[in-house]
Amino acid sequence: MKNISFPSGLISRDHYQAAFEPFINQSLIKVFTGQRRVGKSYFLFLIMRQIQSKYPDANVIYINKEDFVFDGIRNAADLIRFVYENTVKKVKNYLFIDEIQDIDEFEKALRSLLLHDEYDLYITGSNANLLSGDLATYLSGRYIEFRIYSLS
Repeated sequence: MKNISFPSGLISRDHYQAAFEPFINQSLIKVFTGQRRVGKSYFLFLIMRQIQSKYPDANVIYINKEDFVFDGIRNAADLIRFVYENTVKKVKNYLFIDEIQDIDEFEKALRSLLLHDEYDLYITGSNANLLSGDLATYLSGRYIEFRIYSLS
């Protein structure tokens, strides 16, 4: 896990964690959708922390498209290049992408990465395309979606 600092005050969301946990290391893209500001990003941090605890040798690759640091990842080719540059051989690589809809043709890159057992993929999205049935078209049944709602 490279230089990922977890925000303070992460609130456990046991219901969601119990629902997605059986899918860790499964050859499916784990998609977390929901409106803005409901906690999708924080939920990714919870998952990363859980994976770090369970699999200390794991390599976590984190991309937050709201962070200017990742502005150079604009399309599928940029995404693939970034992931390959940050892949560690002979260990499981866990890829987390926050706000994936900001990457043009992201579905091409995700389908390609899913072909390789060394990747476990987690993404969030909040725009209308990801919240609608278009997700099924983009990822052709290679995903499981978890809808995240705000804390009540």
